[in-house]
Amino acid sequence: MFGRLGAPEIILILVVIVLLFGAKKLPDMARSLGKSARILKSEAKAMKDDKSAAPADPPNPEQAANQRTIQAAPGDVTSSRPVTEPTDTTKR
Repeated sequence: MFGRLGAPEIILILVVIVLLFGAKKLPDMARSLGKSARILKSEAKAMKDDKSAAPADPPNPEQAANQRTIQAAPGDVTSSRPVTEPTDTTKR
């Protein structure tokens, strides 16, 4: 039933998409889809690299308590890594 899509069917599908979403929003949607695909690819690669370069010793509990993962903004893959927070040296 859906095995053969010819040129007229593909053109009809594209026309319906343009009518539904509008010509102005399509480039933005394609750009955001491309960004999402790049983020997914880089995160998958980072997870694969983390598994292959896993430390032999588990981190000590004190070090794990001091680390906190900061969530990145959408599209920012460089800042979503564990960080050590500085201690507060100010007096109240």
